[in-house]
Amino acid sequence: MVERTATVRCVPAVPCWVGLTARDLSVAQGFYGPLLGWEFTPGPDRWGPYLRAVVDGVEVAGLSELGTDWERPVAWTTYFGIESADRAADGVRERGGTLAVGPLSFDAGRVALAADPFGATFGIWEGEPADPRPGDAPWTAEPGAPAWIELRTADPFAAALFYGEVFRWDDRDPALFEVRYEHERVVLRSEDRSVAALRAARDLSPHWEVFFSVPDTDTAAHRATALGGRVLDGPADSPYGRVARLADAEGGHFSVLGPRV
Repeated sequence: MVERTATVRCVPAVPCWVGLTARDLSVAQGFYGPLLGWEFTPGPDRWGPYLRAVVDGVEVAGLSELGTDWERPVAWTTYFGIESADRAADGVRERGGTLAVGPLSFDAGRVALAADPFGATFGIWEGEPADPRPGDAPWTAEPGAPAWIELRTADPFAAALFYGEVFRWDDRDPALFEVRYEHERVVLRSEDRSVAALRAARDLSPHWEVFFSVPDTDTAAHRATALGGRVLDGPADSPYGRVARLADAEGGHFSVLGPRV
């Protein structure tokens, strides 16, 4: 177990945290730990068992256990940072989205779970600002950490209008935040780094896909199968690296991203 970790800071308008809802945390630990090199530290258990995944002393993801009365599938959720979760929640409703949970106070701030008008679920996180403090560290780029977040949806431009209004993309400092079009994707850039994208995908239900960094995509795909998961697509090269889409041991979908071959 990791005794001391650095906490990820909330970065407004972009994805800055990911969380898994699992049926059995011990199964999730047995899968993601060996696959991504995660260690685990306990988190707040106000709403049930919760763990934080840690890479090189930095928190990179949260894992919670679904209650027996919940009908949600095993899935990863992407959380967007924002200055006010309540204002963002109002924006979701005003623009045709739905609020499933919250906003509620949590150990890291205020959070809400929502869905866009097209059915993709996402989280809202009002946390402490991203200014570094002694003992804090940025979201690491080491293997095992989220490296890329991508919305798969039928109309990425309509989706971009929704998210842009909810998270006020047009009001951001262009020196720190940028929306551009590249590689047939609407791409979000934060502090000169591409962090997320919205792309057309009509063969999948709308969802935010989480990509975790790995040193070798093909090896990770083989390892996932040996750990009880499945390879859903790939491995294949993409504009951002070599990608494989996987399912974990309980059926939760995610992707891994490594260097191109």
